[in-house]
Amino acid sequence: MKKYILMRVLRSLVSIFLVTTLVYTIVYTMVPKSLIFKNDPNYNKMITTPDKKANYENTIFERMGYIDYLTTKELQTKASKEYKQVTTKPTATNKNYYQKYLKSIGGRWQLHQFKESKEFYATRDISIIERVWNFYSNLIVVDHPWKIKDASNPDLERYVRFENDPSVGPALVGSGTKHKYLMYFNSSFPFIHQNIFKLNLGLSYPTYANQPVTRIITQGQGRTLQSEVTFPNGNTRQSAINMYSRTYLSPSKADSRAKHNFGENDAYTATQNNYSEPSMLKNSFIIGVIGVIIAYAVGLPIGMLMSRYKDGLFDRFSTGLMTFMLALPSVATIYIIRFVGSNLGLPDSFPNLGASSPLSYVLPALVLGILSVPGIVVWFRRYMVDQQASDYVRFARSKGLTEAEISQKHLFKNAMVPISNGIPSSIALTIVGATLTETIFAFPGMGKMLIDSVRAANNSMVVGLVFIFTVVSVFALLLGDLLMTIFDPRIRLTSKGGK
Repeated sequence: MKKYILMRVLRSLVSIFLVTTLVYTIVYTMVPKSLIFKNDPNYNKMITTPDKKANYENTIFERMGYIDYLTTKELQTKASKEYKQVTTKPTATNKNYYQKYLKSIGGRWQLHQFKESKEFYATRDISIIERVWNFYSNLIVVDHPWKIKDASNPDLERYVRFENDPSVGPALVGSGTKHKYLMYFNSSFPFIHQNIFKLNLGLSYPTYANQPVTRIITQGQGRTLQSEVTFPNGNTRQSAINMYSRTYLSPSKADSRAKHNFGENDAYTATQNNYSEPSMLKNSFIIGVIGVIIAYAVGLPIGMLMSRYKDGLFDRFSTGLMTFMLALPSVATIYIIRFVGSNLGLPDSFPNLGASSPLSYVLPALVLGILSVPGIVVWFRRYMVDQQASDYVRFARSKGLTEAEISQKHLFKNAMVPISNGIPSSIALTIVGATLTETIFAFPGMGKMLIDSVRAANNSMVVGLVFIFTVVSVFALLLGDLLMTIFDPRIRLTSKGGK
């Protein structure tokens, strides 16, 4: 079994790599770069300032991995190491120096001039192969005591140790690290949290401009949430600061408020806020799990009854109904449920009541559950019917067991073996495949974010979400196999045939 799991994990990693690489290549080669500025209000204000516009474009392209960009000052600083007399002035002499310097460093650098000032700058197009390599080589970020290199703070201590921190309690605390708390514990799931290994999926742009993709997906939403916070100086007051999120900020850059809260020489004053509503990841997970529970709670009893009264009136009616539901477009099912739910007083749009009301989750979860019911019913009925002709069923009848006892004690258990294999995948699919549902209900989840990101040409977010969806989907298949062995201990997973 260990060998089987190892091989499945390796195949899963290969699948994740292939899918993500394909999507990355398509997004960064086929989506016109000009589209990313379409919804950027800052960019649209620069029409009358060509130099500022060009600098903004190149800065964003560099941030997104399209190019390497040397501004006028950066180019002059680097070139002056070889040609000390070079300046930023747009003269023929300086141009000659810059061309020689760019030729000496190689890498297909190109020299350009701004339209207004005529000052020089340089760019280098990054090939798609190099961009893919950069994506994977920076995918996992490890925090350590030598992570921070700040010339203005030469006396920064460097250590990692367990402390009973006055602000967060027992924690693995670092100095010289990016994060103050490398490992900490609280009442929020999964209760043990770490910042040693972080996933880097790039920076979001143009929506949620310049914020890390992983932070956008995992941080809360809505208005900031005030709570009682104890600061390192011992003061306790109401604040929206998330103390667990403390990261390094040079003391020279900290404002007076941060110095008041954390002390004059404390370098870990950059923080995020707590928010009143759950993150996109948590929202999608909530309706995904509830949807799966609804699907199996409704689908399994119907499938069992259909098999028990095979070819009867209930079986015929249910077969027709399930066939109709399978043929009905998903969008029609969603709007029907939305119409009926709104007439019963349920909110037909998430923002109506927000995350504070459980009613906001009812219709999206119900939609995801009902959309999955026909498939579960059809397959479970088929497994139950196939088992009815088995020898153990005939033996149970000969012992005098009723049909109800045979269905509940024997057929149901055996039919659940193949059904259980699809439970993790069902949860993954309701989270991953809820794009249409979340869009119609204006539900702030990962599915809706994918659609919004495609519309806004937010390439980093699209690739990041596809990566997460692929990881969840691929490993759900492995969890399905493991779950199957729980329902039937006779199954032995091996690298040959899976039995």
